Amino acid sequence: MWIFMAALSAVFAGLTAILAKIGIQKTDSDLATGLRTIVVLAFAWTMVFIVGSADQISQISGRTLIFLVLSGMATGASWLFYFKALSMGDVNKVVPIDKSSTIMTVLLAIVVFGETNHLWLKLVSILLLGTGIFMMVEKKQAGETAQSRIWILYAFLSAVFAALTSIFGKIGIDNIESNLGTAIRTGVVLIMAWAIILMRGKQTQIKTIDKRELLFISLSGLATGASWLCYYYALQNGIVSVVVPIDKMSVVVAVGFSYFVFKERLSKRAFIGLTLMVAGTLLMVTAA
Repeated sequence: MWIFMAALSAVFAGLTAILAKIGIQKTDSDLATGLRTIVVLAFAWTMVFIVGSADQISQISGRTLIFLVLSGMATGASWLFYFKALSMGDVNKVVPIDKSSTIMTVLLAIVVFGETNHLWLKLVSILLLGTGIFMMVEKKQAGETAQSRIWILYAFLSAVFAALTSIFGKIGIDNIESNLGTAIRTGVVLIMAWAIILMRGKQTQIKTIDKRELLFISLSGLATGASWLCYYYALQNGIVSVVVPIDKMSVVVAVGFSYFVFKERLSKRAFIGLTLMVAGTLLMVTAA
C-alpha cells in the first residue's frame, strides 16, 4: 500500500508543477506560494477531521513537534526557491534539478536511519539518478548570461531543503497520524510564507491577481495537498530511501504535461537523462 501511495504522490506532485507554472505567469512567486499554502492547509485539516485524528494533538511530544516545525520550515524554504525557479525557467529543466533531492535524501536515510539493506543496489540507483539529472540540465547556450541561469541555483537550493524536509518529516511523524503531522507542518509553511510576503510588502498585489491565475494557484494547492497526504502516509509506513525516489518520479508526469501544455520539448540528451532517472528509480524500488 505504501508503494502505491508513493506513486500517487508522484502523480499529484507532477500536476502541482504544471498547475503552478500556469498560475505564476504574471503573479509573483512568493505571493503565489502564500496563497496556495492556504489551500493546502485547509485541505490538510479537512482530512484530519475526516480521519478523526484531531484528538491526538494533546498527545504530541515536544520532540515530535520540534521536528514537524523543522520539516515545515524546510518545506517553506524549498517551496519559495522552487516556485521562484519555476517562474524563471522551463518546467522540464527546473523539475529534474529539484528532484536531485532524491540523492541527498537517500544518502541521509542511509546515515540517519541505517537503511543499508541492498546498499549496493541503492548506490547504483543513485549513480543512475545523478547521471540522469546531469543530462537533463541543458548545457549553457550561446548568449545566455549568469543572470538568465540563476534559476538553476534556486532549483538546487529547493532540492537541498526538500531533502531536509523528508528527513525531518520522517522523524516528526513517527508517533502521530500522518494527516495530523502534515496539517501541523503546513501551518508552519503558511506562517513562513506570509512572513516573507509581508516583509517584502507584496501583500498589496493580491487585489491585482488575474482570476485565471488565482484558479490555477488554488488547483495547484489542492494537488499539493493530495500529494502530501499520500507522501507522508508512505513515508510513515515505508522505507525513506525507497519512498522518496518513487515520489520524485513526478518528474515524468511534469515533463509529459509540459510537452502538451507548454510545448516544451526534450532534447535527445535530456530524454536519455530522463530514461536513466526512471531506471534508477525502478532499481531503487526493488530494494524495498
